[in-house]
Amino acid sequence: MKDSQGNLVLGRTRWRRFAALVIPATIAVTGLMAGVANGAVSVTFHVSGQTAKISADKLDGKGFAQYGGVLMEKNGTPHVVAMSAIKSAELENLCQSVTTPIPGLGNFTLYIRAGRSEGAPVTASNLLIGMDKLGGDATFTNIDIGVDASELTKGGPNHGDAGLFGQEADRAVITDLKQIARSTQAGTFALTGLSLSIAQDSTGCFPNSAIN
Repeated sequence: MKDSQGNLVLGRTRWRRFAALVIPATIAVTGLMAGVANGAVSVTFHVSGQTAKISADKLDGKGFAQYGGVLMEKNGTPHVVAMSAIKSAELENLCQSVTTPIPGLGNFTLYIRAGRSEGAPVTASNLLIGMDKLGGDATFTNIDIGVDASELTKGGPNHGDAGLFGQEADRAVITDLKQIARSTQAGTFALTGLSLSIAQDSTGCFPNSAIN
């Protein structure tokens, strides 16, 4: 499908269908684990084992790349994820939440919100997200699917290991974004109108049923 300028786009794409292209069956968990063991798949820190829910009315990313990766907990537990690299991004009405059970008290959720004012989005550069799930309506401009992950350049300095399946696009726009992530890294992350709060609940930025 092409837009009016002749650019290849994918419109209103459910992420679970898109992910079938991103991490095909040929990328086995054992292969990714071997890459981590040999230092081929970059893991710069141990993840906590918890996940964060992230939502936004709109993510507009200029320079996008994606490839498979493995994140490791300190105890050695591996998590196979989709690594999404974005050179520069703007996010409108950002919400991030992490829920933690407190023995004897129940579930408490930490909320971080920003970019809620019109014309003042959250901005990030060299963004790298290791995610389990993502939902929303997505449009990609000038997308190349099946690129060797080591040759990805559009998403900034981050890329995968040689021989792994990758894809990249000049631009990625996702509306009604809902994401479950294990890690987030950025060169810069500017949170306009930052608000932090804690509530005794377990819903977070969206209910679990919001992503199929």
